[in-house]
Amino acid sequence: MNRRSTIFLGIFGAIVALSAAPAADPSARNFVAAIYDAYKGQSGNGIALDTDAALRRYFEPDLAALISKDRKEAADQGEAPALTGDPFVDAGDWNIADFDIAVADAEPGKATATVKFDNDEKPTKIVLDLVKLKEGWRIADITWQREDGTETLRGLFIQH
Repeated sequence: MNRRSTIFLGIFGAIVALSAAPAADPSARNFVAAIYDAYKGQSGNGIALDTDAALRRYFEPDLAALISKDRKEAADQGEAPALTGDPFVDAGDWNIADFDIAVADAEPGKATATVKFDNDEKPTKIVLDLVKLKEGWRIADITWQREDGTETLRGLFIQH
């Protein structure tokens, strides 16, 4: 085989390998975009997570149960729950014009979504670990980028 054929076959093989690489499931991106669309602009009221049904709509069952249990125990003891702000924007208030959402497959049935936005001109980056259940995509954990490192939603309940 001559050199030109070898180069052509190498390039062709690389193209085939790249095209066979799994792309992120578009329904995962749609799930995340639907969440963040609720926070955009002047009319962005966000998502109320005030019921167990709402928690189950967005979080996988174990995480939804952790949040619910913590709320109930905190209320019974007259204390604040571990999660006091909005987990999707890492704030109690927001003024967000737009989002940049990138979703990558982690393994079958799992994906990671990185969401970047400015909240009142403060750059914010949030990473959502997603899992696909029979009901659709749900959040398995959230990682917030902080000045002194990172913090996770699940970690709130371990520390609290």
